[in-house]
Amino acid sequence: MNKLLASAAIATLGMGFASTASAECGDIKMAEFNWASGELLANVDKIILEEGYGCNIELVIGGTTAIFASMNEKGSPQIAGEQWVNALRPILDPALEEGRIIAVNEAPITGLGEGWWITPNTVAAHPELETVLDWIEHPELFPSAEDPSKGAFVGCPAGWGCQHNNISLFDAFDMEEKGWVLIDPGSAAGLDGSIAKASERDEAWFGYYWSPTSIIGKYNLQPIPFGVPWGGADNWDNCIAVEGCADPQPTSWVQSEVYTLVTEEFSQGNEDINEFLANRVYPGPVMGAMLVYMADEQAGGEDAAIEFLMEYEDVWTTWVPADVAEKVKAAL
Repeated sequence: MNKLLASAAIATLGMGFASTASAECGDIKMAEFNWASGELLANVDKIILEEGYGCNIELVIGGTTAIFASMNEKGSPQIAGEQWVNALRPILDPALEEGRIIAVNEAPITGLGEGWWITPNTVAAHPELETVLDWIEHPELFPSAEDPSKGAFVGCPAGWGCQHNNISLFDAFDMEEKGWVLIDPGSAAGLDGSIAKASERDEAWFGYYWSPTSIIGKYNLQPIPFGVPWGGADNWDNCIAVEGCADPQPTSWVQSEVYTLVTEEFSQGNEDINEFLANRVYPGPVMGAMLVYMADEQAGGEDAAIEFLMEYEDVWTTWVPADVAEKVKAAL
């Protein structure tokens, strides 16, 4: 969709309900997280809440820590749609227990998380290999460009937090002894480029990535289960995630958790909106397709929200009552 037309459409949408928004629902400050899926999710919520529920939404742009700190300490913004919570546990858990913050949805996007991924054609060619434990026995399937006698595992660029995790797991699974080399892609562009190059040449690729992202959506990389149980928080927090840990133990990747959070004050008296937020779940493939659209079209959250509402009516109309859906569709 043409960006100018989409932006104009959104402006029109906002004007259409401006006179009644405050009376029907009131003013709401809502987080717009500063990454692509966070932008999309916030802007879809904005349109549905304004057009379907008569709210007046102000988007507050920010990152994970800053947004949560403001919600927890100041009660604003009142809604955070895609709050990644793993790193916030020490401060989030007390806020949840004391009722200052309410988790109205503990899985707003399916299939998300970090881990190890392989190109889809390679997975399809080897159905007998199901877990990381299986795949690491076959370094010959992923020959390194510098030394084809070794298998190439692509980790995180130096300086990223996930670098230590991948180094530790590489050691925990004895991958060097099994014939692997750990590749530092050098940068985000280098990591993405290695995936794109392998995918477009129909070559095998094995390495670290996370979802939802446009790269996963575009190239349909397949997450590989580790084949070992979660090794516990002590092993992960005090060894796997720490530089230079001497004795990392095999483990699955820590489960990534994303919540939709609201403040205590907002949760009281907004049952219809809380119900919408609780019902609002993006299937992973749909989110992946939207992130590909955003990357290919260089579309921001506003444009992408219009695209999503028009292309995936069968998804979002299940989140809201029929009369709300009709209001939103009429505005589009």
